[in-house]
Amino acid sequence: MTANTIYRPRRTPEDEVCEVRGLAIHLTRWTGADARPWLLLHGWMDAGSTFQFLADALPPGRSLIAPDWRGFGASAWPEDGYWFPDYYADLDALIDRLSPQAPLTLIGHSMGANIAMMYAGLRPQRVHAVVSIEGFGLPRTRPEQAPDRLRTWLDEVRQAPAFARFPSQVAFAQYLRKRSPRLPADRAEFIAHAWAVADDGGLRMRADPRHKRVNPILYRREEAEACWREIKAPLLFVAAADSDHTRRFTGDASLDAIRALVPRFTLVTVADAGHMVHHEQPEALAAAIESFMTALDDPAAAQR
Repeated sequence: MTANTIYRPRRTPEDEVCEVRGLAIHLTRWTGADARPWLLLHGWMDAGSTFQFLADALPPGRSLIAPDWRGFGASAWPEDGYWFPDYYADLDALIDRLSPQAPLTLIGHSMGANIAMMYAGLRPQRVHAVVSIEGFGLPRTRPEQAPDRLRTWLDEVRQAPAFARFPSQVAFAQYLRKRSPRLPADRAEFIAHAWAVADDGGLRMRADPRHKRVNPILYRREEAEACWREIKAPLLFVAAADSDHTRRFTGDASLDAIRALVPRFTLVTVADAGHMVHHEQPEALAAAIESFMTALDDPAAAQR
């Protein structure tokens, strides 16, 4: 690694650990003048610290807090495994801790966006606005898929799961750039350090391998859509022009279908971006969020 491949943050993050529902949860803070922070919710296998690029692209006055979900990043691993609704309960407890009176803005990517959208329907009074970055939910399932899903889960609990290993941070960063060709080398190095740590001559992912086990419970899109109908906050949906997710969700799982469920829905498509929008195009993402929030919080200023 050379000096010119190391990403140099423009805003200095602060690390914090707090107890949330009995687990030590790691937070990355970018302190600004805003009294109410925006919560940045990362996706699967990501960590809150990689919102650094978005934090640097947003105005420095924005107060931002990015938790690491349980079992990811620097947060603790629960002994009894993972149940997806725990993320809703963790977010509920975290909001109670950070802003017990005032509603907060939730900005989520992928899994984090799905959590944000569900939570906004479950606790509409606690959410000021939602930014869903590629939060499509999952495809609709059928009951007849259940036997095979449960058999797979039974097979997987018999053996300890493991993530792929890489010989060095440099090799891992190169792998990340192959997956995301638009990702600059300096950001790839930053993400590699956020996602993995040296261990026994190689790298160990900063995530619990049990996340790899298939969920034994089929995703019930009908239930997710019922929750999305309860969203009262304005929602900005950010789609990536070159994302496989955008192409995969069609018909009753399309963006038009989501738009029909959420009354205050705004769509922005970021050009020249894949699924990891906040890594590949943080400046365009920041501009879209700022425009949306300015129009929401100060309509007169947005028109000037």
